Amino acid sequence: MSNTKSTPNSHDSENQSKKDEEGTESTVTDDRPKPIEVLRSARSQLAELTGMEAETVSSFEQTPDGWSLEVEVLELARVPDTMSLMATYQVDLDRDGALTGYRRVRRYERGRSDTRRPGGR
Repeated sequence: MSNTKSTPNSHDSENQSKKDEEGTESTVTDDRPKPIEVLRSARSQLAELTGMEAETVSSFEQTPDGWSLEVEVLELARVPDTMSLMATYQVDLDRDGALTGYRRVRRYERGRSDTRRPGGR
């Protein structure tokens, strides 16, 4: 049993009502990819370009031009695993989810934590 009602004024997340110049209401479909689709696409595109699989996405935000992510990848496997070299990549995508650029912003050993920055917590 559902306690939600479908009304003429309700919208789903994919469609938006919009009035044209004559005041007639029409439905506009939002064709932009969903955030999870952007995440999957970014990981896939970065792996294809660099040959390195993404382990995690540590940062994800929508920007005026599209999307910006920070992706953690394994750059060099070592034994023991805590000595493996990891890297953080800044990945930028356009509004449609197409990769427009990436760069490595940090490289570190898997077993090392971030050092405390002055003024940081």
